[in-house]
Amino acid sequence: MDFRYTPRQADLKARAAAYTELLFRYEQQAEEAGGPLPADTVRELTRAAIDAGVYAINMPEKWGGPGLSLLDQVIVEEEFGKVTNCLWDIPWRPANVLAYGTEAQREKYLLPVIRGERFDAVAVTEPGAGSDPASGTSTATRTEGGWLLNGEKWFVTCGDIADFLLVQADAGPERAATLFFVDKQAPGVRMTRVPRFMHSAVNGHPEFTFTEVFVPDDDVLGGVGNGYELTKEWFTDERLMIAARTTGAAERALGLARDRSVERRQFGSPIADFQLVQGMLADCAVDIAVNRAYAHQVAWEVDEGTVDRKTLHAKAAIAKLAASEAAGRVIDRCVQIFGGRGYDRSYPVERLYRELRVDRIWEGTSEIQRLIIAGELVKRGTGVLQMPTP
Repeated sequence: MDFRYTPRQADLKARAAAYTELLFRYEQQAEEAGGPLPADTVRELTRAAIDAGVYAINMPEKWGGPGLSLLDQVIVEEEFGKVTNCLWDIPWRPANVLAYGTEAQREKYLLPVIRGERFDAVAVTEPGAGSDPASGTSTATRTEGGWLLNGEKWFVTCGDIADFLLVQADAGPERAATLFFVDKQAPGVRMTRVPRFMHSAVNGHPEFTFTEVFVPDDDVLGGVGNGYELTKEWFTDERLMIAARTTGAAERALGLARDRSVERRQFGSPIADFQLVQGMLADCAVDIAVNRAYAHQVAWEVDEGTVDRKTLHAKAAIAKLAASEAAGRVIDRCVQIFGGRGYDRSYPVERLYRELRVDRIWEGTSEIQRLIIAGELVKRGTGVLQMPTP
């Protein structure tokens, strides 16, 4: 087992890092605007990401994507995680489950997303259904030629810029969880509110209502009743990418805090000479190193085809739980090292402090990750901790 980057991966990391440096230039503008950037700017940054080969990185070459392995994707997302204001949303990552669409669905929905012409968003969470998606009340009722969708969805990440939504609803009297393609402009779809959150994200997380929205049979993704399995696969992918991004964010914070501690003098010495500061720097390095290694390991296992879906679900939960909580510890220490300036919104560490908090909540809270991990241990033993064998 050799985790050294190949020349191709080293080049990929360099391209992702260079693109991230480009995004750094827009952080302050996004912060002052409260998140959104001008449409022309977003189009330019989208084209730059496509040209750099870091757009739609989870899609195969045959459909117009870069065709990256999962480990390659982790390498790229780790670099993206270093930028604030969720600007990593601009180099778009289509929902992985779009790949399960029919050829017609692929032509209509997925390929335009890969080309940067359209955007998707996943709508699962409801006012009364967050950690427990089975308690959702959105329904799809049979009608001639399709379904009538009714319900409400919250926290639809990037729903404000999306052209279409993947909406999970219970279909028919059997209440079979199903994913539906829903055009955002369809009659009966209403974006009711875009909440203001702690972070100043480039895109929003709006709330939607669906009232008698007609969805043709051709716009059911993956078949009626397969919604939970598809959503679980989407969550697994997102959780591993959160592990990568939070590790990258933590590394940027540590780099800034290290430089600050060397430059900042108090009592006649750089504060880096003080052992209490040194201890914080060292603890940050440990948190980053172990979580980078684990995220890389899990991605490598998937690429090698040595981990089954159930075990992967638990391993992604471990990666997300450990990395997001470690990043929270890292950024807290880094703000402390910066002192008063760490509380100033013009400094990246302050923005990272606000932004990293949600990673312990979205795509499954830390508590849900613990339940997933414990469930795997109880049902299948400690195999989730083992390295694969040939």
